[in-house]
Amino acid sequence: MSKVIISPSILSADFANLQRDVEIVERAGADWLHVDVMDGHFVPNISIGIPVVKSLKKVTKIPLDVHLMIENPMKYIPAFIDAGADIVTVHYEACVGNLKDIISYVRSKNCKIGVSIKPATNPNVLCDYLKLIDLVLVMTVEPGFGGQKFMPDAAKKVEYIRSLAPEGLIIQVDGGINAQTGKICKDYGANSLVAGNYIYKSDDIANAISSLR
Repeated sequence: MSKVIISPSILSADFANLQRDVEIVERAGADWLHVDVMDGHFVPNISIGIPVVKSLKKVTKIPLDVHLMIENPMKYIPAFIDAGADIVTVHYEACVGNLKDIISYVRSKNCKIGVSIKPATNPNVLCDYLKLIDLVLVMTVEPGFGGQKFMPDAAKKVEYIRSLAPEGLIIQVDGGINAQTGKICKDYGANSLVAGNYIYKSDDIANAISSLR
């Protein structure tokens, strides 16, 4: 398998020193920057939005991996792309009925498109979309808050998705990721890992990122 893409989640960064914390993980070898967007409706938390993405684009060269944990994502996707999102990941559960339209739109804007599923969602729902998208994000915690415990049963979905995936599909895992749980996910076939606390709370951020590979 090719190099594992490491995408630190800024949800665990110090928001009073966000530029500093972004530059730290960039220097430490991060491949992408994971930006968790929450609306307080689709998930029970509110995080950041379009202005922060726009600001991040000015201070980092690595791709912005924007995870939309929001209802009616199509309403906001154009603004996130304009703000500088390089990858836009929407939740299958928030897009029932218009997911193919969303995929077509994002691709037409020369932006990568991902689809995420919650721990309780059957991976079978993705079968019709795997050839149309760039990334699948498997959540191994309930989306909404950082620092939750990894769900091993949710991680098993990666193996099933990888068995059906076209060549080149990125399978990303987010939720309770550290060196041990990251290895479980990689063994199942994941080639991208999102980690927040494990990276940002580490005494040696470069080593934490390296350990996930």
